[in-house]
Amino acid sequence: MMTKVAVVTGASSGIGAATARRLAQAGFTVYGAARRVDRLAELERDGIRPLPLDLTDDEAMQAAVRKVLDEQGRIDVLVNNAGYGSYGAVEDVPLSEARRQFEVNVFALARLAQLVIPTMRAQRSGRIINVTSMGGKFATAFGGWYHATKFAVEGLSDSMRQELAPFGVDVVIIEPGGIKTEWGGIAAESAQERSGDGPYADRVAKIGSRLGSDSFGSDPSVVAKAIERAATARRPRTRYAIGAGAKPLIAARKVLPDRAMDAMFARGLG
Repeated sequence: MMTKVAVVTGASSGIGAATARRLAQAGFTVYGAARRVDRLAELERDGIRPLPLDLTDDEAMQAAVRKVLDEQGRIDVLVNNAGYGSYGAVEDVPLSEARRQFEVNVFALARLAQLVIPTMRAQRSGRIINVTSMGGKFATAFGGWYHATKFAVEGLSDSMRQELAPFGVDVVIIEPGGIKTEWGGIAAESAQERSGDGPYADRVAKIGSRLGSDSFGSDPSVVAKAIERAATARRPRTRYAIGAGAKPLIAARKVLPDRAMDAMFARGLG
């Protein structure tokens, strides 16, 4: 049987690195994509092929997909995992930063999908696995722009799933909860930088300490395991909520009124 080929973005650390290793162990030929390929050295020792990729550069994205197709002739799984959380009050975050977050979290994801879909359609098979967040189902204070990108990916993925189903291509959404990665520290730092002084200072200090803490969160391997299931199942689920807090908070969002959710999150900020 032909070895299946997977491309994993954001593979230099966290969920992406764990996913690349898990898929390689499952028998895939895996390309681990990241802007800084020097951070992929450990993965390369595990048989994962480094793939230079700057998600803000369209030519780089085209070159990355072309390289995989030139070497392998096919792409069976695209894991759109790369992304980041830029926090701060909506009032304080410059629109240039909001646009950058959409560029990385939404438009790059969509562009990579555009680049692999023709091959997957021709194969009459493929999986596009988009990593969103439980924060694509509800929003919290100071994460407005981040949540906006994840809400956008949820809707985009639902449309893609319906469009591509007749061609044998599945689109799956992964909704992680709290995960122990670099993400929290980056989000906390950005919140402090933009809204750490002024009217939001007290609440930002509290949310920053929570975001930057390693005490809450699941290991990235739990998300990697779910991604492997999504990549290999004969009929994958459309969504996998996984990791600390994901299932109960998404369930709460379905049944609680907006004000009740607001109050619950406000209590968390004291």
